[in-house]
Amino acid sequence: MTGTDSVVLSIDRIACTGHGLCAELLPELVSLDEWGYPVQHAATVPPGLRGHARRAVRGCPRLALRADSQ
Repeated sequence: MTGTDSVVLSIDRIACTGHGLCAELLPELVSLDEWGYPVQHAATVPPGLRGHARRAVRGCPRLALRADSQ
């Protein structure tokens, strides 16, 4: 990944079971709705948050959170 690549965050709502770990690890881009499921605030991850996004992806117990380079 070069400095000009963008990273896009996505949530697989079928795989997600609402643990809420993504919102704890990446509150700048993800919050929880009233049922405890993630709500994504932005698709593109700012460069300064890419490390946090990778950590949130690795921490998702259901592998429902993805960060893809574009």
